[in-house]
Amino acid sequence: MSTRLALFGGVYNNYLALEAAIAKAQKIGVDEIYCLGDIGAFGPYPNRAFPLLTDNNILCIQGNYDDSVGNDLADCQCGYTDARDNHFAQISYDYTLANTNDEHKTWLRSLPAEIEIEVEGQRLLLCHGSPRRTNEFLWESTTPLHFIDLLLNQREVDFIAGTHSGIKWDAQTASGRYVNVGVLGRPENDGNTHVWFTTLEISGSSIEHQFHPVDYDYQRLGREMSQEGLPDEFIETIHTGWWTTCLEILPQKERAAGYH
Repeated sequence: MSTRLALFGGVYNNYLALEAAIAKAQKIGVDEIYCLGDIGAFGPYPNRAFPLLTDNNILCIQGNYDDSVGNDLADCQCGYTDARDNHFAQISYDYTLANTNDEHKTWLRSLPAEIEIEVEGQRLLLCHGSPRRTNEFLWESTTPLHFIDLLLNQREVDFIAGTHSGIKWDAQTASGRYVNVGVLGRPENDGNTHVWFTTLEISGSSIEHQFHPVDYDYQRLGREMSQEGLPDEFIETIHTGWWTTCLEILPQKERAAGYH
């Protein structure tokens, strides 16, 4: 007996990738789908993602973006420190806030900050950035195994899943496993146009994860972003698979891996 879950990271208003990911997860055959937050940002037409989530019974947690939009805050609480990154983040946030309707803001306010579940005897914690802070960036090159052990032991779980950084990765420790599930909203700075989600195969003795690429109509998304007046830098990322913004937050190793 086993249970299969699908975990989606930041949607970033990319309703086309969300739609494609749902179809792929359903084709694979999953028991439940979870979204780990940041439904808005970056892409066009914020209101289009919400029906896809609710109509498909996807359980969502509240990312930093969702908290900000739901509560009409001044910025996205994204956690950037670079002035250029914050400039583009503010453009993205102002657009999403202005184009998300009141019904969806109310729904965003209702979301939990994390979800703890027990499946087939395994204890899982689903969060956005990290268990200690919603907008914390955990990177493979700068997150030591002993820190992951600390998080697992503090929360008394076997597995932690997060997103937020935009790049998938995983680490096994003596106490369990951490997986960054990737994001659906934009490609992960590797020259490919597809995006990613993660599935978990859970049995009484193990949790096995798999990363899944998602192809979608990125050219259509780019056209719609242009029609909505979103920055050319965002559209270039969708078309090329290379990040043009939010680069300064990347550690040296992750930045070098995506250098072009």
